[in-house]
Amino acid sequence: MLIIVSIMLCGIGLGYLLRGRNTAAISKIITVLIWALLFLLGIEVGTNPKIIGGLQNLGVEALVLTIGGSVGSVLASWWLWNHVSKGGKA
Repeated sequence: MLIIVSIMLCGIGLGYLLRGRNTAAISKIITVLIWALLFLLGIEVGTNPKIIGGLQNLGVEALVLTIGGSVGSVLASWWLWNHVSKGGKA
């Protein structure tokens, strides 16, 4: 954990030093690296028999969480819209 925090702090320091420069290329590099990490994560998940064996259960749980989160967001947005449009304070 200390190594991860140290690497993060080094990145923050480097970002501070480079803040006035053009970093458009860095953004593209980061995007490619994120894609590569997601691909490697997919390979890791695909080769794990426990995860593949429980994929059906994971799919049902993910569906329930997705529907619950979506319905909750819609209801909270509806409540906030009605509350704000009536002149009340949120």
